[in-house]
Amino acid sequence: MKRIIIAEDEALVRMDLKESLEALGYLVVGEAGDGLSAVNMARELRPDLVVMDIKMPQMDGIEAARILTREKLAPVLLITAYGQQELVEQAAEAGVVGYLIKPWKEMDLAPAIEVALARFDEFRTLETEMRDLQLTLETRKLVDRAKGILMDAQGLSEAEAFRRIQKMSMNTRKPMKDVAEAIILARQMEIE
Repeated sequence: MKRIIIAEDEALVRMDLKESLEALGYLVVGEAGDGLSAVNMARELRPDLVVMDIKMPQMDGIEAARILTREKLAPVLLITAYGQQELVEQAAEAGVVGYLIKPWKEMDLAPAIEVALARFDEFRTLETEMRDLQLTLETRKLVDRAKGILMDAQGLSEAEAFRRIQKMSMNTRKPMKDVAEAIILARQMEIE
């Protein structure tokens, strides 16, 4: 069951939204009347989604969404009476993954939520893949540098130097990146 925080300054609208979300099978784990409270609540409760209005006291929904996105706390679906292009652009820049105009229809709510959740999962997957690729590239660069050091110092071929790093990695149960860094560090200590 997806856990949702609602941030809406109008209590009646917040109550209607909660009823609609619960009727659709979502669990409302928190309610806030302003953006700052919504951010703090999300930090504490780690919901799957934050559904919020734009115009709220203390901190508006766009600024709250910017913080929630930057801190990777939860995706944000804005439900607001304001559809001006400028607000839509600001919301997009803040990382909002969904935007519904009031008055919403219950039948529009579930698809908007599911698309928002799917987009957020895609962003997370891409971010993880990017981190993995960066680590792979960094490892490759270090291993190449370490191979060069071994080739120069011990007169090894490139394949022999690679096998030596690989064997050291297996024998010490350390990643090749760590072995390569150790070889590079040892070389730097010799030079200094």
